[in-house]
Amino acid sequence: MRAILGVVAVLIGASAAQADEEKVPPDRLPKAVAAAVKKRFPMAKITAAVKETEDKKTTYEVTLKDGTSTIDVDVTEAGTITGWEKEIAAKDLPKAVADAVAAKYPNAKMKKVEELIKVTAGKEKRECYEVTVEVDGKDVEVEFLPDGKPKGKK
Repeated sequence: MRAILGVVAVLIGASAAQADEEKVPPDRLPKAVAAAVKKRFPMAKITAAVKETEDKKTTYEVTLKDGTSTIDVDVTEAGTITGWEKEIAAKDLPKAVADAVAAKYPNAKMKKVEELIKVTAGKEKRECYEVTVEVDGKDVEVEFLPDGKPKGKK
């Protein structure tokens, strides 16, 4: 019985530690969030948004459509962009990254490629590339630094 109660307590604690997510219609985004996104991506259209609260901090993930690209932008409640992910074509990967993916997964098919940008103190820096490959019928997500070195596996 104690073991069951212990497991229940751990599950309750784990779910309380997870972020709360709530879909937000684009026209209901806080003005500071919408303004920051529109200023940085003036040609893109906001298509969706999610409000996330974790450790009493609220952020928004705003999804944009810019031509054929999808961009997910992370923005604080105050309107500070902290980073984004932009879908890119596999052919647009740096050669070092494309070669690293091919070497690590020689028979895999690239299903999705994203460029991850981190923003710190207003400065944008390409953090890595996130590549989803299909290996033996399963999707595997891997991250590579711009020089082709693996960042880690999700």
